[in-house]
Amino acid sequence: MVTVILFIGIGTLSHAKMVTDKLGRNLTVPDAPQRVVALAPSITEIIYALGQEHLLKGVTVYSDYPPAAVRLPKVGSYVQLNLEKILTLKPDLCIAIKDGNPREVANRLESLNIPVYAVNPRNLETVMTTILEIGNLLNATQQADILVQRMRSRVHDVKSLVEQAGYRPRVFYQIGISPIVSVGTDTFMHELIVLAGGENLAQGSAAYPRFSREQVLVLAPEVLIITSMARQAVFEQVKAEWSRWPHMPAIRDHRIFLEDSNFFDRPTPRLVDGLELLVKLIHPELFDETQ
Repeated sequence: MVTVILFIGIGTLSHAKMVTDKLGRNLTVPDAPQRVVALAPSITEIIYALGQEHLLKGVTVYSDYPPAAVRLPKVGSYVQLNLEKILTLKPDLCIAIKDGNPREVANRLESLNIPVYAVNPRNLETVMTTILEIGNLLNATQQADILVQRMRSRVHDVKSLVEQAGYRPRVFYQIGISPIVSVGTDTFMHELIVLAGGENLAQGSAAYPRFSREQVLVLAPEVLIITSMARQAVFEQVKAEWSRWPHMPAIRDHRIFLEDSNFFDRPTPRLVDGLELLVKLIHPELFDETQ
């Protein structure tokens, strides 16, 4: 049963409903929010994917996708929010990340009758759950259902394709250039590597383990994937450095790649794009056989 009450926030007066967020809190949120502030780039991206960007009044500084999001008012970074800026936007709903946004800012907003709903995407499945939650908050349940169904279908297709592979190539995913940092088991990237039919050479309890160059050479990766904000210039530098060891399988077979990290570590629908890209990088033979 949904309890409908009057919701009074800064500059708002509307009907409201009770919901429970991923912090286990029962919140009163507007039934039809009109002024939403997204407190993380992933939330901004999901709202656009649901076609509800007209409700967005503010986003965080690294909200760069889709490109239109760059033009929206900024409220600081997701780890260092600007409370005053948020208040000037007069939101009737803020959507936050459970383990990313500062709790003190959320407490202050809630003391001013501005509800802050926390989501907690941890893997592909909970990313899809997050999409459904945000769809429910923004009265876009149909759009969310369709988007999640498409994501599930694409993931299923990848799994079916990978079943045809005869082996799992050794994959090393490098973040930046110095120090050499990779991704452990409890990361989006690990899940995508495994689903794409690879073996994550950095799997383990450390989320972002560090490696020496010698350790990577001993691991002998067959696929080397690098992400960097600096893009092409850094890629050429890193490629040149690794090319000093031509006997590394990834170098020998020309399987060193630079890719956009947002496809792999931002909890949005684009994780499925990243998964599909990984399959092509890790198992190109599966595509050669079908063309």
